[in-house]
Amino acid sequence: MDGNTRLCTATAAAALKETFGCDGQPGSYTDVDDADVIALFGHNVAETQPVLWMRILDRLAGQDPPRLVCVDPRDTEVARAARAGGGVHLAPLPGTNLALMNGLLHEIIANGWVDRDYVGAHTVGFAELEQRVVDYPPEKVARICRITPQEIRAAARVLGHAERLLSTVLQGFYQSHQASAAAVQVNNLNLVRGMLGRPGCGILQMNGQPTAENTRECGADGDMSGFRNWSNDAHVADLAGHWNLDPLQIPHMSPPTHAMQMMRYVENGSIGMLWVSATNPAVSMPELARIRKILSRDGLFLVVQDIFRSETAELADVVLPAATWGEKTGCFTNADRTVHLSDKAVDPPGGARPDLDIFLDFARRMGFRDKDGAPFPQWHDAESAFDAWAASTAGRPCDYTGLSHAKLRATPSGVQWPCNVEHPDGTERLYTDGRFFSAPDYCESCGRDLVTGAPLDATRYRVLNPDAKAILKAAEYLPPHEPPTAEHPMVLITGRTLYHFHTRTKTGRVPELQKAAPEVWVECSAGDARRLGLAEGDVVEVATPRGALRARVRVSGIREGVVFLPFHYGYWDTSMSTGTGASRAANELTITDWDPVSKQPLFKTAAARLTRIGSGQGPAPAPTVGASRPVGDGVAATRGGRGARVQELTGAGEA
Repeated sequence: MDGNTRLCTATAAAALKETFGCDGQPGSYTDVDDADVIALFGHNVAETQPVLWMRILDRLAGQDPPRLVCVDPRDTEVARAARAGGGVHLAPLPGTNLALMNGLLHEIIANGWVDRDYVGAHTVGFAELEQRVVDYPPEKVARICRITPQEIRAAARVLGHAERLLSTVLQGFYQSHQASAAAVQVNNLNLVRGMLGRPGCGILQMNGQPTAENTRECGADGDMSGFRNWSNDAHVADLAGHWNLDPLQIPHMSPPTHAMQMMRYVENGSIGMLWVSATNPAVSMPELARIRKILSRDGLFLVVQDIFRSETAELADVVLPAATWGEKTGCFTNADRTVHLSDKAVDPPGGARPDLDIFLDFARRMGFRDKDGAPFPQWHDAESAFDAWAASTAGRPCDYTGLSHAKLRATPSGVQWPCNVEHPDGTERLYTDGRFFSAPDYCESCGRDLVTGAPLDATRYRVLNPDAKAILKAAEYLPPHEPPTAEHPMVLITGRTLYHFHTRTKTGRVPELQKAAPEVWVECSAGDARRLGLAEGDVVEVATPRGALRARVRVSGIREGVVFLPFHYGYWDTSMSTGTGASRAANELTITDWDPVSKQPLFKTAAARLTRIGSGQGPAPAPTVGASRPVGDGVAATRGGRGARVQELTGAGEA
């Protein structure tokens, strides 16, 4: 079992475990309201989390606006706001994030912008970190990242002079080379500056899917339920007690199998049945020609459980129609640990059923039993499942024992865990007292080597961190596994656009969203367009060592040497009923490779080339807002029509 979080925020969980011994966001969204510097590392918040971006825009429009530091190879709205407000936009070459972070930490330490008292009292590992980053002066890092030393120094100065620093991280780091190592350095940045546990001082290792925290805390991301440690027999026994199981009924003899490894096992025939629920690997996984072949394998029995007939469902042996949100009751946890209750509003159509009902029906038919012979799981609906989950978190970092459906229904804005007797109204931010979840007998993980991914054994961890402090872990930069070559001289990155979510199973059916971004496009810089003889809207072939696809060009503000493809588009048209005859999927081109620590696939380091095929029929089908904004004139603006208008009524029925 693994969660779609593996493609999304497995690196967020890994980075938090490496630094704090446990998953769980230290910060809160409320830190946006108090920070004087907000640093966004690979986080195009304006398009991936527009509600959060509106909150940041409120601050930028206020009387005491924060400065922004934006790390992104594309010219996003965040980058523009950073430059306009006295902040800094850094556009490093993809695959060099760790070198950049080492360079920023070099400057922070060399200039004395370190809170020595905080570091001495609450962390271990500073001497090793200081020794490592001394090898990354701005001049060296500038050559690796292909930016200027002045830009690095300017960004470090903003970070080093911050009084209240909020750092956020997302897929620009998580899906790139040395992902966990780079994300951990963001944690290090806040720790050496003493920027944690106070209003405006926090870290948000963000979720690409805002509710991906659910899979992590519940144990569906290669973790153990309740942030327990797979290698700690006492943790396994504790969970077994909550579930009335024998500990041997909980597999824990080896690390859980991550999604990329599962595909390999299907490929070699050692997995014969695969159950895919609410995700679409035939579009979202890397190197899709291989993935489609695996999912179509004669020896595989493929079950797909989803709300629409996706590309993956087309390959299934059995399709189980599921209910979507609003058609079922359940809880979800947002990125900053806020738990919400979503009540059922309408019945699901036809024979569709809530996922929980499907799983419980399967468990009953399979005859699963606890150690006393009673049916397992013991719960029977959403509320009883939640109550059992809350009870199982007692004493763990994500303690839910103070929560219930009734409490959440009475608190529509949600409650942040831990919520228990000690914190009956929840907990706004973690580590306010400089105490961490990292004690050797309590931690979720003893950590890994950031370069190789090799696990650290419990004895070594106990020597390293006997007093439950935060861990400053250093790592050397290594070149990407697939650097640009003479044949493929550019770097391909993939990502999202404001108007679509993931593989468009829902947004592709919304006429206004579909009209705003109907087809795949490819972005390149004005300099690369001149060099290759390209104009806005030209048809090009984008090729990597794994394949090629054709798309029209958007000449955008992306840095030179980099091309961008939105990953949302698969094989099917907007009705999802007929094939287009040619793939539009960016993941035809991405590499089968993953981070050694988090096992998250790398979607942002492929070597690529662009070749002009001919003139297009007008501009590229890309939105004119966000990072895909054209640099030239003559492209009609993306606008909503009458169909996009809504009327919102107050409680009194007035508009």
